[in-house]
Amino acid sequence: MEEIKTVNKVTCKVVDEEWDVYFDMALAMLKEIMEHNARNEATVMIVPVGPTQQYPILAKMVNTFGISLKNVHFFNMDEYLTDSETTVDREDPMSFYGRMKREFYDLVDPGLIMPDSQRHFPKPGRETDYDKMLEELGGADACFGGLGINGHVAFNEAAEPEDPVTADEFAQLGTRVLKITRETRTINAYGYMRGDLQRMPGWCITIGMKQILQAKKIYIALNRPWQTGPLVHALHDREQGQVPATLLRRNPRLTFCMTAAIAEGGYRTLMRIIWEEERSHAEWTSVTGKLFIPIMKARRKELLNWFHAR
Repeated sequence: MEEIKTVNKVTCKVVDEEWDVYFDMALAMLKEIMEHNARNEATVMIVPVGPTQQYPILAKMVNTFGISLKNVHFFNMDEYLTDSETTVDREDPMSFYGRMKREFYDLVDPGLIMPDSQRHFPKPGRETDYDKMLEELGGADACFGGLGINGHVAFNEAAEPEDPVTADEFAQLGTRVLKITRETRTINAYGYMRGDLQRMPGWCITIGMKQILQAKKIYIALNRPWQTGPLVHALHDREQGQVPATLLRRNPRLTFCMTAAIAEGGYRTLMRIIWEEERSHAEWTSVTGKLFIPIMKARRKELLNWFHAR
């Protein structure tokens, strides 16, 4: 089963299970590469570690069909740091460099894989160089990524509620070093460190929102049930640095690919948001309660354009 909907001018693709998200993402990456190869053009992509399960699938397809990656550039979104100046050791299980090597580069036929010089990672102290290198290649043909618990994209962490940064200012942020928020460290400790929050890195380097938004297209994979919440806010909230994913809507070729369970959860979450919004507009009495039922029925039609009830 695959459904494609347009939600607030954003393409939302719904697939059955978690594995289908990885398969769809791998196919989208392969399609981008093959189209550029056919035109004898370089393919420039911003790519994530998280998710990574698409990479073995992509490697298998590349090897099976003999697709050359010799003219492909991968710009990794981010990397963990031990402090504001030092990347984690490449042998560390949390190293994004190490995971890309194990889960993709080492799996591709040596005769097909791109050279090391086209496997790009951001480095502390060379942030401007990273942005310039991407710009000189014409920017990203596509940006692939995931969605963080606080709506972050790459490690563009959410601004604090009291932060006066505007949406326009946040959208112009380039590659930089920053501290990882406690929310992100907590969910990542749960996902990758068996809950060991104390051993989670506290620093990171991330490609900027500017470079992401300038990509010719953006594909966001949603593979975890908890991503329902960030997705709803990414689609529903006003643009703001406090939910960085809301800025993705500035890209006219944005796609979210999600499981059916996430789509269902999104529908139900939106119902609750509308309930709370409408309820806050009037004193809650038995009379307004009765009036609220037809309001919800009317708004339900609006919601069905966002997600199908399941």
